[in-house]
Amino acid sequence: QDPAFVASDNVIVGNVACYGATDGEAFFRGKAGERFCVRNSGALAVVEGLGDHGCEYMTGGRVVVLGDTGRNFAAGMSGGIAYIYDPAGVFPEKCNKGMVKLGKVDAKDEQDALKAYIQKHKAWTGSQRAQDILDTWQTSLDNFVRVMPTDYERVLKERAAKADAAVAA
Repeated sequence: QDPAFVASDNVIVGNVACYGATDGEAFFRGKAGERFCVRNSGALAVVEGLGDHGCEYMTGGRVVVLGDTGRNFAAGMSGGIAYIYDPAGVFPEKCNKGMVKLGKVDAKDEQDALKAYIQKHKAWTGSQRAQDILDTWQTSLDNFVRVMPTDYERVLKERAAKADAAVAA
């Protein structure tokens, strides 16, 4: 191995990886090209950066980006959730906010799930970036941006309210 090669700084998976994924898990130690996880409808994917148009038309699943994204992220995204590690605070400028809102990962169960995704990424890939984030988890958590489609969030809240009402009845 070349010690000068840093996987998280290099594109190691090409354009349209995970296009139309319906299920499963994918962990990439390095960056993806353009249109990563376009039309993802159910898979979990973790990557250490990606090019333009990531998560375009995504309808389900989860995507974790442990690095930079290109422009036009989440264009047409109507479902699923993406988490972007953004310590520099530049992601909002790159996101197409036409159908999504950006926020923090506030809920404890969601924080635990995100941490588990990153732990799994570390276990499968040996990622130093994942390890660095996990080593400083409480600080790193504040640097994640949650990308949530607005209509999807509304539906999830309606379902939760119905389930709560059924339990109370």
